[in-house]
Amino acid sequence: MTLNSANAAPCFDNPQRAYEYLLAQESAKTQVRDQATININRASEGELVSLNGIGSSKAQAIILYREMFGDFKTVDELAKVKGIGVKTVEKNRGRLRVQD
Repeated sequence: MTLNSANAAPCFDNPQRAYEYLLAQESAKTQVRDQATININRASEGELVSLNGIGSSKAQAIILYREMFGDFKTVDELAKVKGIGVKTVEKNRGRLRVQD
C-alpha cells in the first residue's frame, strides 16, 4: 500500500508525516494497553494475554483456576496456576491487582 498526497492532504502536508502520525497513535494505544492494571479476578482472556509471558493457554488456565478455586486473594497466588511461575508474577507485578 502506498500513501499519496491526495489522501494525506486534508490533515498533513506530506504522506510521510501522516504515516508517522498513524504509527505514533498505534504506539500510544499499545503503550496504554501495556500499562493498564488488570484485575486477575475479573480479566478476560484478551486482557490476560496482554501480560508479559501470558499466552492464550496460560490465560485460560488462570480463568479455569479462579472458576475452580474462587478469586485470588493476593497477586502472589497467581503462581499457583499451572504454567505460571514466580518470575512471570514478578515481571507483571506492577500491572496486577486482585480488587477493583
